[in-house]
Amino acid sequence: MFELPLSEPRGPKERADAARNRMRILEAAGALVAEQGIECVSMDDVARAASVGTGTLYRRFGDRAGLAFALLDEQTREFQDALISGPPPLGPGVPAVERLKAFGEGYLDLLETHSALMFAAAPNGKEADGPYSLYTTHLVILLREAAPQLDAQFTAEALLATLAPAHHLRVRGGLGWPLERMRAGWTGLVEAIST
Repeated sequence: MFELPLSEPRGPKERADAARNRMRILEAAGALVAEQGIECVSMDDVARAASVGTGTLYRRFGDRAGLAFALLDEQTREFQDALISGPPPLGPGVPAVERLKAFGEGYLDLLETHSALMFAAAPNGKEADGPYSLYTTHLVILLREAAPQLDAQFTAEALLATLAPAHHLRVRGGLGWPLERMRAGWTGLVEAIST
């Protein structure tokens, strides 16, 4: 039996003023990103909008990738919770093939909304360790049931590569593929490897 890894622990309890600053920063950053896009938002812009020093921002989040990752935290946690204990087909209770299809569709929804932010949160193509490890392990478990003839670890990594934020941005924006094609492609890939 495998245990699914969870995202990085949140660490010690925050002081009330630090929690307020964090929320103010994330609200300001979220508003700027929604208005201008992550690629046009600098750490100085966020510090000004949140009325905090730039040093505070860097100490709190490290860099722009850390800030982008913090903005994604709530959305990725909701997706992770749905994988672990949500209703089927994303959550338990249906055959592994159906869960694999639902994973891709759900992740494509995340990408559709947040791919630029996800790309910014993973500089140089390095995925965030916590969520990426969870997704890999989740797919490995499902693949061992749905396609026992395959190397589950390799196949999980290969499937996740098709959902990389940079890839999504390229095929959606650069190649102009509709989301329906992406969904159909994922479903076809899952069906092909599980027969």
